[in-house]
Amino acid sequence: MTAALLAFDGSRIDGGLYTDVTDAAHRAPHWLDHAILLWSDYGLALFALLMLAAWWLGRRRGPAATAQALAVPLIVVLAYSVNSVLKSLVAEDRPCRSIPRAFTLETCPGAGDWSFPSNHTVISFAAAAALLLVHRRLGAVAVLAALAMGASRVWIGVHYPHDVLAGALLGVAVAIPLTLAARRAAPLVARGRRTALAPLLGTGTG
Repeated sequence: MTAALLAFDGSRIDGGLYTDVTDAAHRAPHWLDHAILLWSDYGLALFALLMLAAWWLGRRRGPAATAQALAVPLIVVLAYSVNSVLKSLVAEDRPCRSIPRAFTLETCPGAGDWSFPSNHTVISFAAAAALLLVHRRLGAVAVLAALAMGASRVWIGVHYPHDVLAGALLGVAVAIPLTLAARRAAPLVARGRRTALAPLLGTGTG
């Protein structure tokens, strides 16, 4: 009850746009809704695979590139942590709770499971921004996947559009400076390549 009383109602910001999207989901073919729901629930696994690929390819490159590739998962975790703090500070109720008549593809999260910003979107865009700096092609795939992830969170009814936009901005804002700063760890990677850590750090020089 206390959590519900303290919750911020984000429907006043873009509740109309949210219901437009969820109404479209209601009218969409079942196969499309099912595919989007699956992506929204399990699509983060793709980012894990892309980070793994970035590490594998980074082993063949110079120490700076390898350091950046190794930093990507840590940067994503940090972005998620920052977002979790922000969620608890803002305490915005889920749209499916503030607009109970809205159509949703997923069961509405309970009270206290705050909406702003979107965790899935923060993770996706932090990974995409970092990967884009590490490996352009992998990053391009990640950017498209992040856009799809953010849109899916509104489509299935668990986030407002502004939750997704804020999550994207936060993810990028955290990831870019930290990924650039990770290059400073290049000397550590270079030394580590001459130790038992060589299988992890690689031997690339270019």
